[in-house]
Amino acid sequence: MSENLVHLDKDPQFLVPEQAPTVLTVVPDPVVQAAPVVPLWVRSGRALKTAITHEHTKTAARAVARHGLYVAGGTRIVARRTWDGRTASRYERMLRAAEAAGNYEVAAEWEERGQRFRAERHRRRMDLLASPVDAAKTALVGTGMGMGALIGLGVALALATKDPADVITPLAAVVGLVSLLVTIVMVVWGPLLTIGPFLALLSLWAVGRHQKAAPAWALPARERDSEGEPITPSIVVKALRDLGVAPLRNAIKEMGDAGAAMLGPIRIAGCGVEVDVTLPSGVATNEVQSRRRKLAENLTRHEHEVFITIPEAARTVRLWVADSGALDEPIGPSPLVTDESMTANYAKGRAPWGQDLRGDAAALSVYQRHLLITGLSNQGKTAALRALALWLALDRSVEFWMGDLKGVGDWDMFDGLAARLIQGPTDEHVIEVIEMVEDAVEEMNRRLQAPPGTEFPALIVIVDEAQVAFMCPVKDDEKRPYGGAKANSRYYMAARKIHNQGRAVNVLLWQGTQDPTNENLPKLVREGAHTRASLALGTESQARMALGDKAVDGGAAPNLLRPGLDQGTLVVASAGIDIPKGQSSLTVRTHYISTDDAKEIAERARALRDGVTTLHTIERGEDRDPLADIASVVGTTARVRTKDVLARLAKLNEDAYGGWSFIDLKRVLDDAGAEPYKSDGVMVVSRDRVAHALANRDDPGSASDVA
Repeated sequence: MSENLVHLDKDPQFLVPEQAPTVLTVVPDPVVQAAPVVPLWVRSGRALKTAITHEHTKTAARAVARHGLYVAGGTRIVARRTWDGRTASRYERMLRAAEAAGNYEVAAEWEERGQRFRAERHRRRMDLLASPVDAAKTALVGTGMGMGALIGLGVALALATKDPADVITPLAAVVGLVSLLVTIVMVVWGPLLTIGPFLALLSLWAVGRHQKAAPAWALPARERDSEGEPITPSIVVKALRDLGVAPLRNAIKEMGDAGAAMLGPIRIAGCGVEVDVTLPSGVATNEVQSRRRKLAENLTRHEHEVFITIPEAARTVRLWVADSGALDEPIGPSPLVTDESMTANYAKGRAPWGQDLRGDAAALSVYQRHLLITGLSNQGKTAALRALALWLALDRSVEFWMGDLKGVGDWDMFDGLAARLIQGPTDEHVIEVIEMVEDAVEEMNRRLQAPPGTEFPALIVIVDEAQVAFMCPVKDDEKRPYGGAKANSRYYMAARKIHNQGRAVNVLLWQGTQDPTNENLPKLVREGAHTRASLALGTESQARMALGDKAVDGGAAPNLLRPGLDQGTLVVASAGIDIPKGQSSLTVRTHYISTDDAKEIAERARALRDGVTTLHTIERGEDRDPLADIASVVGTTARVRTKDVLARLAKLNEDAYGGWSFIDLKRVLDDAGAEPYKSDGVMVVSRDRVAHALANRDDPGSASDVA
């Protein structure tokens, strides 16, 4: 078989042509990249770093450091107490503290105490020189007397038992007791020497732990991050020491633990405590004021929970420190809401506005005081201003003219209470409000020209969002701008005139404005207000615009209130509110009166009044509808005297109705079929008759029916 194969291969007819060699392409397998080999020392370093930075490691390290520092701190405290008890160092510290505080009477008292201590210590030392001889005599006499007593007791015992050996029985019993005690001491002494140092360390540790003699970083998390720690003299002194004022820190170090000599008594004041701090010589009060945040944090409080004011005493600051979180709790409802029988008295009463930081009621007198309330947007300005107006509305003698240049209905409840109520943000509304203020100037001038001694009811002109009026760019026909802060500005000049002379005749201007600047609240206008209040502001310069330099220099800081969180909290500078002696301002947390509650209060105020007709626009001499105007001035009252109707018509539009007599009024009513009639002897106009006449006139079908 193999031979045949060989033969075939060699036979020419079976030869095949030579072919090109086949090229095989070998595709290598994908190469798997091997992970880089990390050196052992790198892996070890990473593991070591992870172990060191792990929270468990940190906690353990803090625990070890804390307990070790407790022992060291306890040793220092015990040593300090022992040294103070054995030497006069305590009296020396108190003496230096009194001298540093400038209280030389107290310094003399401590010097006298120190001298007494030294004299008594000298006497004790002299007594120690004679004590060994006295002790030896006492021991010898005591031993002799004791043995004699025991032998006498043994004789008595021997006579009783008729056994002479009992004479020494009591003495032998005492000797046996002493031997037993010696045996006990010998047994216990060894372990006691071993355990004694550990007990001493445990005692020192307990003292250090009780006094927290460890830095804050070593304390447990619950203590390290705790807030609301009770305010004690030592905490206040430490907070002042760490304030960063070098003369203060050095003076406290010289005083030692007696730095509390700077402090007056810590008094409970509302939802916090209050303390006066007499600063050492060389430390100015503004150096402490300017570090309010650091002081608050040193006291474990937030910045808004610490207030620094300047009392009358020289070189003294008054600290008020709130209980942690207390200022975030709302105060109670307004007495206007809870007491439906409450009334107001413009001249003698005070508006229940809110509470001060001590939790006492803060009531404001508005008698003959122009008012300015300012602050950032949405901080409660309108609510604070409206609360005062709602209280004053309960005095039926007070008249209101109101302009709300926001126009979202915040003052709707005064419809039927205010003689004028203009609401809206447009230039037309601004012009009407400015003309209303100018009308108030005319009313003020009329009152000023009245005979001396004439008394006038209060006219309160309220402009909410007054910055819109000051910023109004519109000019009148004489090219005088309605807004602006110059002498040709109509609103500026009207406000200045009322500020200058209005209070003498009870014409008062109340303004609410946002984000004060020199452009939207001119200097002369803001300084013309007798009561100035500010909610949260952005900068100290704005705080000075709102309250004045004196209040801010005295500690007022509305710029440190928290926008959005301290809504309704304002700083007041006014003689109309009780401010602690020596302070220039008071921080008040105002009662919030909701819109629904405000409407209920307004209803009570309307019930006290007799048909107030509210004008919503300023009339400018257009054609009048006498019957409609009569209906508007009659209002909701069933019957109104014709004399009052004439007066209200004249007030509604002097040009149209100022010259009207009873005959003119009767003519219009007779023509409409709503004739006046007598009731209780006086001529009156019937609301129902006038309303029926208007309805018949406006109903197209009624005329044909009559015909």
